[in-house]
Amino acid sequence: MTPPHGPVSACAGPAVTDPAAATRPRNRKQLIVEAAGRVFSEHGYHAASMEKIAAGVGITAAALYRHFPNKYALFAECADVTAGRLVAALDEVPSGAPLAEVVHAVTRVTVAHRASGGVYRWEARYLEAEDRRRLMAKFGHVVGRVDEAVRRAYPLPGGRLRAMAALGAIASITMHHTSIAQRRAEDLLSASALRVAATATDTAEARRSGARPVELPARTVPRTRRAEILAAAVPLFARDGFASVTNGQIAEVVGLAPSALYRHYDGKVGILAAACLQAAGLLAQGVEQSLHGVAGPHDAVAALAATYVAYSFEYTALNSVAEAELVGLPDELRRSLVLAQREHIAVWEQQLLLARPELDPRQARVLVHAGFGVAVEAGRALRWRDGQDRRDAVTALVLGALGV
Repeated sequence: MTPPHGPVSACAGPAVTDPAAATRPRNRKQLIVEAAGRVFSEHGYHAASMEKIAAGVGITAAALYRHFPNKYALFAECADVTAGRLVAALDEVPSGAPLAEVVHAVTRVTVAHRASGGVYRWEARYLEAEDRRRLMAKFGHVVGRVDEAVRRAYPLPGGRLRAMAALGAIASITMHHTSIAQRRAEDLLSASALRVAATATDTAEARRSGARPVELPARTVPRTRRAEILAAAVPLFARDGFASVTNGQIAEVVGLAPSALYRHYDGKVGILAAACLQAAGLLAQGVEQSLHGVAGPHDAVAALAATYVAYSFEYTALNSVAEAELVGLPDELRRSLVLAQREHIAVWEQQLLLARPELDPRQARVLVHAGFGVAVEAGRALRWRDGQDRRDAVTALVLGALGV
């Protein structure tokens, strides 16, 4: 809210009314945070601008600076508000409430703010240490409440893993644009999260659910300078973010002068485009191999889930770069990659509709993204420590999210 005007001296004459101030909405700061969340979620922190955010509110950038001194302060506020909404929603749920009530509280808030709620998922790494600690404390509170309810409802091994995976299913709605009515989305995602919470993750049960070992395309050894540059850049992009990595850092890993990178790539953006293309190619090859000779749609969905999980563990850095940094590419480079993503999702959607014919295409698409969200958050919960038992457990959770 804009601060009120200070008192006017009695000798100063009549007050002059500012027409803009008179029509200024009382909740302008809230509107700014909402608009900023949408811009940060859509374009990423570095590509977002105060001008884009101001346009979303219908004000000038100069007016925006009356509320926030710079872009970072606005970004930190967005992340804090996102987490704060979840904390507030759960604080209204009584201690010891049924798991369904806890899950629905989180889902309701997340779906209502889906356009701005994804700001924390990849972009939180750009927060300064104190702001990041504050954000993680709030999310820790949310995970703790869900974990407590999951363990109470289903006293199985891996309670925290199932809690984080369930939250991943819910949060997935912030990462795509599938059009679906708010109430339908809430019901669909709440049911998905509850299935995840009830999924057994021990090896025997996971294998019975359809989890299976997967052979991915072999990891190639970089044998050219171009391949060496790409292999050096991906972990740097994944750790520090594309915008924060310099040509000099990449060149130093490979043992080149920074200017030498331009013999192989058209700048840093060219390296990022190559990384995203490599990720799409590896995943497409894995899917092609996994679907060869499957017996039916249920087996096909299980094969897709196992492949995606194996890929996520095998190529964690590459996958995170492809997911988080795609928005950093120019439109002409991003277009073909977005098309490849849509084709991949279409394969999942087709098989899920065959396995669950009661779903419509939009519901299937939302559930496919929920499965991806489960894989990401479960992998993070396991700190991406690889092993077949962990892959099987995460695959079982993905299949739980899908309802297969």
